Formats: sequence, structure tokens, C-alpha cells
Amino acid sequence: MNPALRASAAHVFVESLHDPVLSTEDDHHLRRVLRLRAGETITLSDGCGRWVSAELGDGVVNVVGEISEVAVAQPVTIAVSVPKGDRLEWMVQKLTELGVDRIVLVECERSVVRLRAERETKQLDRLSRIAREAAMQSRRVRLPSISTSTFAAIACLPGVALAEPGGDALPEGVDTILIGPEGGFSAGELAVAAPRVELSQTILRVETAALVAAVALSARSR
Repeated sequence: MNPALRASAAHVFVESLHDPVLSTEDDHHLRRVLRLRAGETITLSDGCGRWVSAELGDGVVNVVGEISEVAVAQPVTIAVSVPKGDRLEWMVQKLTELGVDRIVLVECERSVVRLRAERETKQLDRLSRIAREAAMQSRRVRLPSISTSTFAAIACLPGVALAEPGGDALPEGVDTILIGPEGGFSAGELAVAAPRVELSQTILRVETAALVAAVALSARSR
């Protein structure tokens, strides 16, 4: 991580780095919650990999450096069955902090929790807000995408491996790990041609497996 990102008093996402405007919520957070004063250095990002240093002014932010861009060596995707209760929000927060590029919520045959179609947009919007807050805290310059899919649609894609006890070490070419529900994948799902990887010699909760998978993929993509 660039030292300027780590050392800034706060990190905020804006629509434009050339003409940055803080949202009402972000302005309140910086000035009222964090109690930052005019003249303090913050960093701004467009959420797509570009960022710049800026100075907090009276009601405005003033860019004080050159715009930089952080390239992605190999995007990391975690496709995961939805865990129970508030563990979903916690999982999205932690996956964002770990640098995951794409979070896909997958419906499997044995999934207990299923996102309701009529509420999906609202739920994804809330998860995106949680990811944005986590990205600000962790000084990310790229916001992760969060979407939904089915097992069949994800498992057939190139670069996908299933997280399964007794599987092999993480093979080359895998950039997506698919994690099933706590009841495991069904026999039909395990029949797909995707390779299997073992994340631990113990049985993990869904959200724990997602974090372990993210660390394994992220470590290899550096």
C-alpha cells in the first residue's frame, strides 16, 4: 500500500477526482464524527483504482497531488452460499477488507438462506454500503462488486474451484473459489468438472471458509 494512503487522516470515495464533491454523509462523518479540521490531508478514490491526495477545506476538498492508479494483478472472486443472520454483512465487510474484487452470493441446492427476489435490490444496496464503508476504513481504491447467481451459472465458468473437504491444494489458474452452504454441496453439484480445493482440515462455517479462500487467492495474486 502506498504510504500516503496509509497515513491519510481519512479515505473517501467520490464521483470525480478532478472535481471532487463529498456526499452529505461523508462530509458529516469527516467533520463531525472524525472531527477533522480544515487543512488536514485525506485521500480520495473513484472506486475504480484511481486515487489522489487532497486537503480538507471549509466546505470543500482541494486536490493537492497527482492522480495515481493501482493495477490489479489477478482479480479475486469469492462465490459463496448466503450464511445465516447478520453473518452475511460481517462476511461482506471482512471480504472487502481483505481486498476481494468480486463477491457473488450463490444459491445452491442445500442453501438454507435464499435472497428473496422482491427484496434483492434493497439487500444488495445495503451490502454495497457496508462494502463501501469497509473499503474506506481499509484504504481500498477499488470497490468490490456484489451480485447474485446460481451454482450452475458459476460452477461452469473457467477458473472456478469448489471448496470441499478432501480436495487438493489450490491449482494454478483458479481465480474463483465457490463455497457451499453449511450442509455442503449436493451429489449433483459435486459432479461438475470443476477442481476441488481443501481450505482446512476442520469443518468451517460458511463465512469463515470465505475468508480463508480470500486469503489464499489474494496471497497468490500479489
